[in-house]
Amino acid sequence: MFHPPRKYRHRDVQGHPLRPETLMMGYGYDPQFSEGAVKCPIFQTSTFTFKTAEDGKSFFQLAYGLREQGPAEEPGLIYSRVNNPDLEILEERLGLWDEAESGLAFSSGMAAISTTMFSVLRPGDVLLASAPVYGGTEFLIENILPQFGIKRVWFGAGSLEPGLADAVETARGLGRVGLIYVETPANPTNGLVDIAACAAAARSLRNADGRRPLVAVDNTFLGPLWQRPLRHGADFVIYSLTKYVGGHSDLIAGACLGTESAIAPVRGLRTILGTIADPHTCWLLLRSLETLKLRMTGSMENARRVAEFLAGHPKVKAVHYLGFLGPADPQLGLYQRQCQAPGSTFSFEVDGGEAEAFRLLNRLEVIKLAVSLGGTESLIEHPATMTHSDIPPGRQLEMGITPSMVRLSVGLEHPEDLIADLRQALAGI
Repeated sequence: MFHPPRKYRHRDVQGHPLRPETLMMGYGYDPQFSEGAVKCPIFQTSTFTFKTAEDGKSFFQLAYGLREQGPAEEPGLIYSRVNNPDLEILEERLGLWDEAESGLAFSSGMAAISTTMFSVLRPGDVLLASAPVYGGTEFLIENILPQFGIKRVWFGAGSLEPGLADAVETARGLGRVGLIYVETPANPTNGLVDIAACAAAARSLRNADGRRPLVAVDNTFLGPLWQRPLRHGADFVIYSLTKYVGGHSDLIAGACLGTESAIAPVRGLRTILGTIADPHTCWLLLRSLETLKLRMTGSMENARRVAEFLAGHPKVKAVHYLGFLGPADPQLGLYQRQCQAPGSTFSFEVDGGEAEAFRLLNRLEVIKLAVSLGGTESLIEHPATMTHSDIPPGRQLEMGITPSMVRLSVGLEHPEDLIADLRQALAGI
C-alpha cells in the first residue's frame, strides 16, 4: 500500500550539494504537514490513529519485519515506543554528519551501547574491547555481559598493552568473536585506537560461513564533526547524545548509526526493550543540531588556549590533549589519518595525588565540578573517584587513570576567564 511521503529531503540546490550544517535546518521535515510551522512540533502522543484497518495491518507487518518495505513507502506511525515524527526526523539528521545509511536514537548513551551489544552478542561469544572506556561501559562489559555467558578480552588504547594483535590471538582461542568495541579517543586519557586496524582484524576473524565480528566505535569525544568512524571501516558509530550533540546539559539520550543491514536487528531489539528516545528529547536534540558546528568549533578553539596554559604551568605535570601530539609520538600519524581536530575534552595531571586534585577542584569558581562533558559550560571531574570509580585502583593505574588526574570539558565561556579560574585554583594546591 502506497502512502505519500511525509518527509522533505532536498539535499542539493540545482546540483549543488548541501552540507550537513545547512541540512540541519530543515531536512526530513515539511512545514506544510504541520500547519506551516517552521519548526517541527513536539508530537507528545503515545499512539497514532490508522485511517483504515488495512493501514494498521500494513504498518505492523513492516514494523515487525513481516514484509519488505516498498521502494517509495514510508513506515506508518503506530506507537511512540516504535516510531514518532520527532524521532524519525532526528534519526535522519543524525545520519547526515556520519554519512550513515540508518540511525537510531535511544533514551541514553548506555541504552544505545547495551542494546547494540545485546543485538549482536550471543552466549559463548567473545567481546574484544579497547581500554579505557567510560565507567558505565566498563561495568557492563565486566559485570553484566559475563552473566549471559559472554567473555571479554581487553586491548589498550594508545600505547597501553596488550596491543590489538595480541588481544585478537587471545580472543581467537576463546570462541567466536562477536563484536569489536572501541572508544576512541579513550575516556579519560585521550588514547587513540586505530579504527581501520580494528576493521581489518574483524575481517581476519571471518569464519567458515562468512560471518565476521562487527566493529562498534563510541565517537562521543570527537564526533560527529571531528571523527567519522564509518569512513574507516566501522559498522556502528555510537554516541552519548547527552554530550556534544545535545550540548546544553538538559537532556539524556544516545544514538547508534550505521548500515541498514547492521542497524536492522538493533532497531528490532530497541522496539521490544523500549530503549527509544522520547518525543520531547528528540525535539530538544533537533534544536541542538542546528548549532552543533558552532558550539563544537567554539569549544575546540577555547580548549586549545586552556591546554596551552596548563602545559606551561609548574604545578601541572602532564596534559593529555590531542593537539599536543608531536613528531616523536607514535599516535601522531593515526591522529592525522583519523581525526579532523583535537576536540575540547582532555585530562591533565597535577603535581601530587588525590588530595591535590581535590584541592584544585574545590577552589574553582567558574568551571563547574560535575560529570558529563560537551555542554556549553565548562565541566571538570575526578575520573578515579567519579566516572571510573567502579574500576579497581590497580586496573585504573594500568589504564593510565591516576589519582592526580582530572578531566576537563571546555565550554563556550571566554577562554581568559577559564584560564584565570584555573590559575587561582592551581595556586592553592
